[in-house]
Amino acid sequence: MRIKTGIEGLDEMLGGGIPAGHSIAVIGSFGTGKTTFAMQYIWEGLKNDEKCIYISLEEDEKSIIESAKNFGWDFSNYLNDKLLLVKLEPEDAKTSIRRIEAELPQIIRDFGATRIAVDSVSLLTMIFRNEGEMREAVFMLSKSIKDSGATAVFTAEVDPRNPNVSREGIIEYVVDGVILLSFREEGNKLSLVLRILKMRRTKHSREVKPYEITENGIKVLSEAMVF
Repeated sequence: MRIKTGIEGLDEMLGGGIPAGHSIAVIGSFGTGKTTFAMQYIWEGLKNDEKCIYISLEEDEKSIIESAKNFGWDFSNYLNDKLLLVKLEPEDAKTSIRRIEAELPQIIRDFGATRIAVDSVSLLTMIFRNEGEMREAVFMLSKSIKDSGATAVFTAEVDPRNPNVSREGIIEYVVDGVILLSFREEGNKLSLVLRILKMRRTKHSREVKPYEITENGIKVLSEAMVF
């Protein structure tokens, strides 16, 4: 079974969508559309009458609803019935970790979510100075969601020293797939390109494709070629 992302062009690259139960990381630098990707994925689920959870470490409920509305996605119509918005506080990492460990699995089970988006794991891991604690936090969050059977999208910042990996270099190893969003210089302007770095247990396109962030969300130009 495939779970459609709702992103035109990308589902074709994925052979119909994300395999059900998979978790994927969407990594990119600021301005590449990671949050838009996560919201568009959730919106596709809501349109298909699925129960969804959006976990934010940056925006509060009001900001998320307003951001989605800019693309014509009215999250407020689904709130608490088909959509749960969960805010974790990265400033209080220990409390957030306790919530992930103690509350999140129960929240997912009770609500019956089939789609989950987490935006962004980088904000959580940046709090930890100890790499062991950082890895434990990411692993715990991923496992809580994976055990639920939901299909999940995590967003993460790229490492500025190596724009092909996440800042922490951790999330790639606990997810089933990785999609990289990046800028490409073309003369004196920047364009946006996408590629699927990995997707376990399924065939997928390995081509680099341009994409646009439009008033209706992200659109991958799957027929175009990048040279």
